[in-house]
Amino acid sequence: MDISIHSSFLPHDDPEASLVFYRDVLGFEVRDDAGYEGMRWIRVGPRGKPGTSIVLQPPAADPGVTDDERRAIAEMMAKGTYAGILLATDDLDGTFERLRAADAEIVQEPIRQPYGVRDCAVRDPAGNMIRIQEAR
Repeated sequence: MDISIHSSFLPHDDPEASLVFYRDVLGFEVRDDAGYEGMRWIRVGPRGKPGTSIVLQPPAADPGVTDDERRAIAEMMAKGTYAGILLATDDLDGTFERLRAADAEIVQEPIRQPYGVRDCAVRDPAGNMIRIQEAR
């Protein structure tokens, strides 16, 4: 069986700030930017890897989400505990300096973890935890 990850979803609460972060700071290309009833879904991904994307979506667009759940999602996003993703780069130090220069919210500077990887952590404009590992 050959299964791959095509898209992962992360919430956003400010599409323009998310575009700046993922497109301008991380260097992802914008593949789709679709709006519906005042909401936007933005698909971004690494250049040269069209089979892998992140869909930035309104956090509670599903009509099945209750008002209480919407409030809980908003609270978790504000704390940075709702969603996250793990990325990898050949140049962790360079990537980290780009993030720092862009005033990204730094959670952890590059460090060698006890389990062997070297990584850093930041939050995107919506509060999502973005961990970036040095590719091995």
